[in-house]
Amino acid sequence: MAPPLGNNEGFIARPVRRRSLLYGAGAAALGVFGAAACTRVPEEGKVEGGDLLDRLRDAGEVKIGVAGEVPFGYIDENGEVTGEAPAIAKVIFPRLGVPKVKAVPTQFSALIPGLTQAQQFDVVSAGMYINPDRCEQVLFSDPDYLMPDSFIVRKGNPHGIKTYEEVAKKKLKFATGTAYAEIDYAKAYGIKDMLILPDQVAGLDAVRQGRVDAFAGTAVTVRRVIKGAKGVEGLPPFQPIVDGKPAYGAGGFAFRKSEKNLRDAFNKELHKLKDSGELLRIMAPFGFTKKEMTDLTVEKLCPPAKGAAS
Repeated sequence: MAPPLGNNEGFIARPVRRRSLLYGAGAAALGVFGAAACTRVPEEGKVEGGDLLDRLRDAGEVKIGVAGEVPFGYIDENGEVTGEAPAIAKVIFPRLGVPKVKAVPTQFSALIPGLTQAQQFDVVSAGMYINPDRCEQVLFSDPDYLMPDSFIVRKGNPHGIKTYEEVAKKKLKFATGTAYAEIDYAKAYGIKDMLILPDQVAGLDAVRQGRVDAFAGTAVTVRRVIKGAKGVEGLPPFQPIVDGKPAYGAGGFAFRKSEKNLRDAFNKELHKLKDSGELLRIMAPFGFTKKEMTDLTVEKLCPPAKGAAS
C-alpha cells in the first residue's frame, strides 16, 4: 500500500502491477477528497482554458502524481522520483518555465481523484492508459508510448502460441497480473482457465514451474523480467484486438479539465521531443524501444464528448 499523500518515506516501488483499463476503485475516494479541494472544480464534462501554467511558473514548482509502478513512475531506493513519465516531466516542465518537479506518491486508483478533487498534485505523471472512461474525468496529453502485449512461455514455446485467440482455442492454462488490462483482453476471448498473480515475477515463476502455459503482460515488463531468466522466453510483442478493434495500451499525462492551456503547452513540448528523437532517448533507460513510440493522438483514443470542447 502507498503511504499517505505527500509522504515519500518508505515508498519504494514494487514490481509493476499493470493498471486496469477501467477507472476502478478510485471513484470511491471522491467523497473524501472533495472536502480538500482548494480551487474551483469545473462542471462535469466542461473543458476550460485555465491559468495553472502561469501559477506554476510563479511558484517555480509542479507537483506530479505517481503510483509506484516500475517502469512508469516510482520512487527509487534513494528516495528520488524516476520512471519514464517523471523523466519526461523533468525535461518538459523546465522548458515551460517551471524548473522544479516534485513527486506526490499515491495508489494508482487515487490518481484521478487526487488530481481532480483533492488537487494534491497538478498533473498525473504515471504512464496512465488513455481510454474513454478516464477521458470523462480528465484531459490527457497525446500518448508518449503505445504498449503492445507479450507472453512469457516456456523455452521454445512448446504450444506455438502468439495471441490470446490461440490460448483460448487450445484451452491452455493462462495467467496475468492483478489489475492488469490483460485480464479484460483474456475475458474478451473467452479464456476461462485464468490465474491472477501478484506481478510479472510471480508469472515467470508460474510458467517456469509448469503451473501455467503463458503469462500475459506488457512488452516492456516482460522484457525486463525475463532478462537472464532460464527456462522461459518472451514472445514477440503484439497488438491486442478486442471485439474486432485494437485495444490500445497508450499512456500519457493527465490534467484537470479546467487546465486546457497547460495541457496544450505540454503537448507542444512533447511533440518537439518526438520529432527530435529525444523522447526515445529519455525513455530508453526504462526499457522502452522504438517499437513503443507512437504517433497516436488523444483525439483517436479519447473522442470528444457530445457538445464538449475539443
